Amino acid sequence: MRKIKFTKMVGSGNDFIVITDKLSGNLPKLAKTLCDRKFGIGADGVLLLSKCKGADLRMRIFNADGSEAEMCGNGSRCAAYFMDKPKARLLTLAGIINTEVCGNQVKVQLTAPKDIKLDIPLITSGRLVKVNFINTGVPHAVIFVNGIERIDVKHIGSNIRNHKTFAPRGTNVNFVEEIGSNAIRVRTYERGVEDETLACGTGSTASALVFALKNNLDSLINVCTQGGETLKISFQKEDGEFKKVWLAGAVRIVYKGEYYV
Repeated sequence: MRKIKFTKMVGSGNDFIVITDKLSGNLPKLAKTLCDRKFGIGADGVLLLSKCKGADLRMRIFNADGSEAEMCGNGSRCAAYFMDKPKARLLTLAGIINTEVCGNQVKVQLTAPKDIKLDIPLITSGRLVKVNFINTGVPHAVIFVNGIERIDVKHIGSNIRNHKTFAPRGTNVNFVEEIGSNAIRVRTYERGVEDETLACGTGSTASALVFALKNNLDSLINVCTQGGETLKISFQKEDGEFKKVWLAGAVRIVYKGEYYV
């Protein structure tokens, strides 16, 4: 049997298994095993960190279902905290991300959002729904609702995640309710986890940016997550485009250990 050293970390309710060991073999299968909450360590995803050229660290992220994601907002914040550097550069499949750490507060500058489409008419479960789309490193659908607590996130989210409009890779799905002039509440169905998670960094960012577009806002947006923590999204607008998008919030180490393969 082989031992894998790991660190369990959490950012706003998103939990991750952080590994710096060099791993080989079937990584998707291993990630699925590690993330199993009954027979494994249990997590939303696995972060594989390694040295690289052109950045302080390289991050690969595997979701709980074994699929590899382009990047992850809260995962990036956990990786930045793990590096223990005031400022660093993190290489992901979505590009290089700048990070800043101050105590347990970590902020990451996400790649510039793209592919923004507003008010896409979509038929799901026999109903017409207006869906907004934005890619904040990974694809996100954003839907504004009233009475967010009553939303069946898993059922509706799964239908939209697998809708032909977003084929072949699908999309994450965020349900958003306005709770203030610069504050929103978000619940997210995450692709790869295939369920609702307590938070999603890129989803919170996607929701905040679409909210800003629809309300012509240029200031900080506070995002209340299902886990109860608040993420802060800041940005600049230049010629109608978003620049310097930052995601900020708390991160902590839960425990360290060894897993036997």
